[in-house]
Amino acid sequence: MTIIETAKMTTKGQVTIPNRIRKLLHLQEGSSVAFGVSKDGIMLMPCEVTARSPYTSSEWQKIEKLASAKGKVFSYDEAAKAHLAGL
Repeated sequence: MTIIETAKMTTKGQVTIPNRIRKLLHLQEGSSVAFGVSKDGIMLMPCEVTARSPYTSSEWQKIEKLASAKGKVFSYDEAAKAHLAGL
């Protein structure tokens, strides 16, 4: 099924997704969408964005162990990761 709708882009690069398309894709206020570019054009797909931990479960175990004891304080996560890698 091909549905063609048009919309104008604002000076900030924003485009309102036409109501007919929003209904078809079940998009509501706060919905996330992903954009893809192919040789045939641009794809718009509903998607879910979820938070992902920067640490693995084994790293979290090491962090919890370190946090339960008095120890070193790190200013940024990369220093903590480097320290964890050396444990």
